[in-house]
Amino acid sequence: MTARAIMVQGTGSDVGKSMLVAGLARVFTRRGLRVLPFKPQNMSNNAAVTADGGEIGRAQALQARAARVTPSVHMNPVLLKPQSDVGAQVVVQGKVVGNARARAYQQLKPSLLAAVLDSFARLAADCDLVLVEGAGSPAEVNLRANDIANMGFARAAGVPVVLVGDIDRGGVIASLVGTRDVIDPADAATIAGFIVNRFRGDPTLFDDGMDFIARRTGWPSLGLVPFFADAHRLPAEDAVVLQDRTVARPDGRLRIAVLVYPRIANFDDFDPLRLEPGVDLVFVGPDRPIPGDAALVVLPGSKATIADLAALRGFGWDIDLRAHLRRGGHVLGICGGYQMLGRRIADPQGIEGPPSTVEGLGLFDVETVLEGDKVLVEVAGETVAGGVPFRGYEMHVGRTTGALSPLLSFGDGRTDGAVSADGRVAGCYVHGLLADDRQRRHWLERLGGGASSYDYEADVEATLDGLADHLERHLDCDRILELARPPQPCGQPAR
Repeated sequence: MTARAIMVQGTGSDVGKSMLVAGLARVFTRRGLRVLPFKPQNMSNNAAVTADGGEIGRAQALQARAARVTPSVHMNPVLLKPQSDVGAQVVVQGKVVGNARARAYQQLKPSLLAAVLDSFARLAADCDLVLVEGAGSPAEVNLRANDIANMGFARAAGVPVVLVGDIDRGGVIASLVGTRDVIDPADAATIAGFIVNRFRGDPTLFDDGMDFIARRTGWPSLGLVPFFADAHRLPAEDAVVLQDRTVARPDGRLRIAVLVYPRIANFDDFDPLRLEPGVDLVFVGPDRPIPGDAALVVLPGSKATIADLAALRGFGWDIDLRAHLRRGGHVLGICGGYQMLGRRIADPQGIEGPPSTVEGLGLFDVETVLEGDKVLVEVAGETVAGGVPFRGYEMHVGRTTGALSPLLSFGDGRTDGAVSADGRVAGCYVHGLLADDRQRRHWLERLGGGASSYDYEADVEATLDGLADHLERHLDCDRILELARPPQPCGQPAR
């Protein structure tokens, strides 16, 4: 079987590409097609573990869920996980292959094209339709040479493109028409139509705008998509949305604070808390104090634990945490946040930065050494105290050892994490712990919150169906499916 394929690119980052692909995946899956998502190159510290033992961007995991298929490393063959302002960890087909600074990565990209095309061919041989998502914008002509994320991939694989502009941020006419003007004519010829996303108000007021774009670009309109209000109910991939997703509830509900350090990772761990009716979840950004009325402070995962620990101290959060505990508050550390809670963190091999050993926050009598292969595995078990079941996943480098009571017990007899003697400080390596309704209710009850009947997984499913309904109403989905075609590789590397 060779699938048809179509690629969704954007005039810029965060124009809604990931959400549109997820919605279209559910649209065409409901029509009886076997749909697989694909993103050649992604940059995100929000990743998901796959059944084939690797990791991919969170957006592709959500898109796989929308298509009702199991996530695979081949859905996102190149994943960049930023560790500094100029460098990132490079993950190829689910496995870490090294680190690269931004300029060095530009030279590395041609060698990655073979892996990208290999993964794409594997998916195309196993489905009816591949929905491809671009990264950033094809208008970044300074990055066109050796490109594997947008037009470089589209041309090499022979996949038609739909270009998306975001009217909510303004300038959508200029961004779409301008993209047509600045990209290479051969690249522009791969674009089969355009979509304007996130419209608010009376859509007839933009009829002339849609006509103008079509005339100036020569591309047909595939639809004007109104703003989808429930988008915030789905897991996001980019940390830039964190403040926008905070929902203030000043009515005395249980307040939980999550620390947003510079290299926060897997922050979607806390989406279920954000959506809990009885919770006021606050993402605490740089140089803001930890709220004094927080019942729980969460130290999330980090892509650069030692560097983020230094940032935490620089923001004064170490002082705030001790004051929080003196007031009787609780603290939970997840993965990198768990490592920070201990007495010491050592990175002798320089896995996350220059080799170093630093003092931790000292809230646990444990020590962490960053070494060994990366652990990427789905897990299940129960809390040691109380036997409350959980499901989640591990995604970390390092061993943490100490003499404290463990927090979690796995079905195979292993344990994970630690709990202080008074039960107010806890930590573990398991991500997704609070996405499990049983665990989340357990934690909220421990903190004095009311009983909750919120079903996170059912909510995600209902939101994906709602998104698909929304796109069916406002996009020409039949035409998009007609535009998709079997890949027609050009036989030449991306320029």
